[in-house]
Amino acid sequence: MRPDIVIPVLMGCALLWWIGRGMNWSTRLIVAAITLVVIMGILLLERSLN
Repeated sequence: MRPDIVIPVLMGCALLWWIGRGMNWSTRLIVAAITLVVIMGILLLERSLN
């Protein structure tokens, strides 16, 4: 795996953990799902432009 992909994903997970400490589990799952969709959309957009 390339570090330019792994490092931002790990930082995003850490940020979600930090923000999600006060949330219940269903809210955390919704936020994680939305974040994954946004990341996948950005990756697809980058790959289509190359």
